[in-house]
Amino acid sequence: MQDTLSQRFAAFADPTRRAMLVQLSKGQASVSDLAKPFLKDMSLPAVTKHLKVLGKAGLVIKTREAQWRPCQLNGEAFKDLADWVDQYRTIWEHRFDRLDEYLKTVTAGKQSKGKSYARKK
Repeated sequence: MQDTLSQRFAAFADPTRRAMLVQLSKGQASVSDLAKPFLKDMSLPAVTKHLKVLGKAGLVIKTREAQWRPCQLNGEAFKDLADWVDQYRTIWEHRFDRLDEYLKTVTAGKQSKGKSYARKK
């Protein structure tokens, strides 16, 4: 059994599923509405399989209202992903800040060497 985080990142790996998530970020939509942009390149069953992957990953919630099957984003799933990514964002920002400081000292050192060389001539 795959852990939830891995399932969610695997669901994000496919461009069709990411496009569906973008579409759902604008509000809930039916399966047929979500399928429309993709029907030129794939079948409705293929689109449905993509939605199933998103559902299993917990990113999309599919409900039933009579004959209509609206889908919507599951905000909690995105919060979990954002929290996981955020801890690494913080680490990398700190590393980039340290790199920036180091590069400033290297650049300043090169500039001062260049000035002292120019004076010797």
